[in-house]
Amino acid sequence: MATVFHGLGAAMGLTASNSFDCKKLLLPSRRSFLERKASLLLVRSDGSGNLNVGSNSRARRAEQLITNAVATKADNSAPSTASKSGHELLLFEALREGLEEEMERDPTVCVMGEDVGHYGGSYKVTKGLATKYGDLRVLDTPIAENSFTGMGIGAAMTGLRPVVEGMNMGFLLLAFNQISNNCGMLHYTSGGQFKIPIVIRGPGGVGRQLGAEHSQRLESYFQSIPGIQMVACSTPYNAKGLMKAAIRSENPVILFEHVLLYNLKERIPDEEYICNLEEAEMVRPGEHVTILTYSRMRYHVMQAAKTLVNKGYDPEVIDIRSLKPFDLYTIGNSVKKTHRVLIVEECMRTGGIGASLTAAITENFHDYLDAAIVCLSSQDVPTPYAGTLEEWTVVQPAQIVTAVEQLCQ
Repeated sequence: MATVFHGLGAAMGLTASNSFDCKKLLLPSRRSFLERKASLLLVRSDGSGNLNVGSNSRARRAEQLITNAVATKADNSAPSTASKSGHELLLFEALREGLEEEMERDPTVCVMGEDVGHYGGSYKVTKGLATKYGDLRVLDTPIAENSFTGMGIGAAMTGLRPVVEGMNMGFLLLAFNQISNNCGMLHYTSGGQFKIPIVIRGPGGVGRQLGAEHSQRLESYFQSIPGIQMVACSTPYNAKGLMKAAIRSENPVILFEHVLLYNLKERIPDEEYICNLEEAEMVRPGEHVTILTYSRMRYHVMQAAKTLVNKGYDPEVIDIRSLKPFDLYTIGNSVKKTHRVLIVEECMRTGGIGASLTAAITENFHDYLDAAIVCLSSQDVPTPYAGTLEEWTVVQPAQIVTAVEQLCQ
């Protein structure tokens, strides 16, 4: 194994012209099933159309609250890109652009996974990278998640910065031993001799009738592993920024991407930027209730927010983005302002991100709450294949509206 990665490190400068042809070595893949179900609607991540919230409410900015209960920090949130020049990208293209920029900047960055090479990945995040960087920096692997995840961890130990793609997040359960016992713990168990700068990423969440095994939400599985950071992207802007930050991190990072968000379009800056891996995003300031959410549920919340504004409510919406650790600074200041909390997630209710977030808020900000925390989560059932039943298992905007009305009574 060491010989393989010494060779891989030496070959970082290879181009497509002097790399071997791996097309002859490709094995049958699972991509055909995913392709049939991957037709997505094109919507804009700024909430235009039916996701737009009234501009008068959006303009109200609450003063930043800083108390002894939360650590102070500088305001380094990403500026709005609405009025700046830039270029429009779909979310999967933003992920690719961030990955390509890091591969160009750092020759130790490499990619491995099923069909990530000449096929370009199951959702085309790595399209064109094998041609540009060669078959050793963009490594097609057999269908063996435990093997290539472990190989990526070994590569990180030797000084590379691998990005491991799971064709579907549910498949990474096969690599749970490598992620938990190796990826998360080796820095500690080696007494700090090894760093594991690896990114594990891929599509997950409830899609369009992908069935139970392809609709996994693994945030709850991985959140208890010591040494692992977890982030979830929700817009093209933060997808690129989080990808770049995760690759540069010295810690192992799991980047969750939602299968239904790949075709979101947004204008992002031409200039280089990165997002803070441990910082939440204030999506909509408000006064009456704090709504904490992430990933796809951000758009269900914003759709509900339009109805809530029309009913006279002023919800504050926060995309937590960092699933581990939580940004208790941003969350805490919001709780101290609104005194009510609604958590909306697609994760399972039992042992999910919402349960951990509820515990963290209760422990740190209980005295600021005027009502019990409400958490809307997916039902604890395998995701049905039937479309109507699938919708019933996840939180819908109407449920969010009802929950806020009850909270604010």
